[in-house]
Order: sequence, then C-alpha cells, then structure tokens
Amino acid sequence: MRYKKLSVLAICLFCFFCAAVVFAEPLALPTVSVGVGKATKPGDVSITLQILFLMTILSLAPGILIMTTSFTRIVVVLSFLRNALGTQQAPSNQIIIGLALFLTFYVMSPVWQQIDKEALKPFKAQTISQEEAFKRAVIPVRKFMFSQTREKDIALFLSMSKLPRPKNADDIPTLTLIPAFMISELRTAFQIGFLVYIPFLVVDMVVASILMSMGMMMLPPVMISLPFKILLFVLVDGWGLVVGSLVKSFG
Repeated sequence: MRYKKLSVLAICLFCFFCAAVVFAEPLALPTVSVGVGKATKPGDVSITLQILFLMTILSLAPGILIMTTSFTRIVVVLSFLRNALGTQQAPSNQIIIGLALFLTFYVMSPVWQQIDKEALKPFKAQTISQEEAFKRAVIPVRKFMFSQTREKDIALFLSMSKLPRPKNADDIPTLTLIPAFMISELRTAFQIGFLVYIPFLVVDMVVASILMSMGMMMLPPVMISLPFKILLFVLVDGWGLVVGSLVKSFG
C-alpha cells in the first residue's frame, strides 16, 4: 500500500512538471544569422572584405606567432632542456608551451609597442589608411627578424627564389625573410640545446662509470643519475640561467 501511494505521488509530480514545461513562456535566446545578400552601397562590400580579411588573419595568428617571433627558439631550447634532464613529461608540454608563450610576449613587447604606437593608434584615429598601417606594422617585425637572421640563410632563399640581388634590406621580400629567419632560429636553438646537454651528459657518464666499477651493470644508470641531475639543476638555479640566457640571446 505504501509503495502504491509513492507511485501515485511520483506520477502526479511528473504530470505537474510536464504541465509547467508546456505552459511556460518560451525562453528568449539570442541568435546569430549569416546570410548572403545584395550590397546596396560600396561601403558594405568594403566592410565585408575587411571582416573576411580579419577572420583570415585570426585563423593564421598561431602560425604568424611561431614564424615571426622568438617563440621557435624558446620552445625548442626548453624541449632540449627537458630531454637533457630525462624527466620524460615533467614539465608537461602545456607548461613548456605556456612558458615559451609568455617569454615570447616579454621579448617581443618592444616590437609590439612600436607597432601599436606607429600603426594601430594612427589607424584608429583615422589619420592613416589601412594599407599605410599595414606597411608601418611590418617594419618593426622585419627589423627584429633581420637582427636574428644570418646573411647566409637569406642568401640561400634568395638564390632558391631566383630573385635579383637586392640593393639593401628593404628590397628583400618578407616571404623570403620569414623562412630564413626560422632556419636561423632553429640553428641558434640547437646550439643552445647542445650547451644545455653537456653538464647533464657529464653526470650520466660519471654515474655510469661508478656503476660499472661497482659491478652493478644491470642497474639502469638513468635511474640513479636523474636525482643528481635535478639536484644540480636546482642548486645552480637552472631555470634562471636558461631563461636569462634565452632572453639575452635576443639582445
């Protein structure tokens, strides 16, 4: 009898809930609609093209950040450091990328401040055109890339593109400068990574020699050397040295 009353009560509550849903006022939700129609003014076409151009730039923003900033060198060196320590996934990829990203913001902040001062603010004030703002924004980025790119790498891509010999740096196309800059960044990152590897390699060799002299050939040397490498890295303030050297390398 008790279960029968509970079932009747449950049915009544269910019916009440259904009635409340049916008779409730519809919830007003915002909607976004995208359509294709006829443009009545030339300005409508211009605004549409600007929006399309902006969406394209936003979709390419991660690639632009990697190709034209200090991100490549920093993330490669930090990856070398983790492999040299032998800590596998500590720090994780998210931490390495996040640290590299914020170090990139720190290194590139003078360049971006110059872009904001000479290109974005005049464009917002409508004192220069969009094309002029783009030209002014590219100048600081090109200057930064030229300061970090070897002439040998620029000459390599100029020869592959079969372009005439440029008279000065302004004659070098940006599409030629970007891959040359990336090659130079990878070369510098591998050089720094080699220097990072040396002290940890010495620790591995010392530990392996001691284990072999003690006859403990079945014990993996990496298992024993890992705590000593971490201790050495902490005692010499390794993060400060690596990050400081990375930032100073862009000076």
